[in-house]
Amino acid sequence: MSASLSFRTVELPLRHAWTIARGTSTSKRNVLVELRAGGHVGHGEAAPNVRYGESAETVTAALQVLAPVVEGRDPRCFRDVSEALEAALPGNHAAKAAVDLALHDLAGKLLGAPLYRMLGVTPTRMPATSMSIGIDVPETLALKVREAADFAVLKVKLGAERVRETFGAVRAHTRQPIRVDANEAWRPAEALAHIEWLASQGVELVEQPLPAADGDGAKWLRARSPLPLVADEALSMAGDVPRLVEGYHGINVKLQKCGGIREALRIIETARACGLRVMLGCMVETGVGIAAGAQLAPLVDWVDLDGNLLLAEDPFVGHPVVAGRIQLGSGAGLGVEPRAAS
Repeated sequence: MSASLSFRTVELPLRHAWTIARGTSTSKRNVLVELRAGGHVGHGEAAPNVRYGESAETVTAALQVLAPVVEGRDPRCFRDVSEALEAALPGNHAAKAAVDLALHDLAGKLLGAPLYRMLGVTPTRMPATSMSIGIDVPETLALKVREAADFAVLKVKLGAERVRETFGAVRAHTRQPIRVDANEAWRPAEALAHIEWLASQGVELVEQPLPAADGDGAKWLRARSPLPLVADEALSMAGDVPRLVEGYHGINVKLQKCGGIREALRIIETARACGLRVMLGCMVETGVGIAAGAQLAPLVDWVDLDGNLLLAEDPFVGHPVVAGRIQLGSGAGLGVEPRAAS
């Protein structure tokens, strides 16, 4: 049995303008992949991020190189094919993730089983997912908080300026636990001041407070922080995990950063061996990317799989969020299908 691969770029409008420390966007350009074999279609997605040097254009160029690697191979042997994808091209992790996700989806459909079952994951252990709130004016922040009322946890983006004002505009409208993501916006001394204040405001943790390259600053801050610190931009592959132990309490795994499911599993296992807690996060993605992350979510401590909920409309139908938790269904593979045209 051999597979054939196709891909296309899609423009995904957002429900609200999305602002983090690095900038603002109103839509995302992702690349959707289809892998066909045995009468089935496996779906994958690349959600490239300029922070990691990727774009829709770099993804499509990489996919032209990766397509021959998977075509002609048996997708049920997804472990071997995943290793071949990693060896075929340096970097380009979002492109590799797109093919890897499609490969695992197709393998599950060919074998007639949900991917989480194939991986031995227990779906009832699913943690609640946070709902992310980007930087905005107070009126819009209040609207976003109301829209997220069904979620048990919020994740608030903060930047270099108006930290207390932005956070306060969210906290004024909710008593929900909040996680904070600074996206590398702070420096050590100011980070400590911000974190000490946030600790008094019902914050659970702070994600990537310092620039990823500031390892010494992270060690200094970890020794003083009253809140857990989680590495995001500082982490890509499993080999990065050991050097983060002295600077962080946990790490954020994203399939788009590391190249897919196989490497994400390696990262989770390495983090556990190093005594670190684990978050499973996402980029702004459709239901395909979110469903792939959800297959692994019961293995981690914190979940932030809300990227498809930031879209004006998700082009896929998959696993619903009920009372803030993703409900993994019984569909084979990733368990998602394209939304019917209205």
